[in-house]
Amino acid sequence: MEEKFPRALWVRLIIYVAVGHLFAAFIYLLFELGAQNK
Repeated sequence: MEEKFPRALWVRLIIYVAVGHLFAAFIYLLFELGAQNK
């Protein structure tokens, strides 16, 4: 089975997905804390 994508592209893709999820979770947490402090 041939690899369509080079390994560096997979590593970069995984890093982007992980960072994106962490950033989204951080923003969600800020909104949740802000809503509780009303």
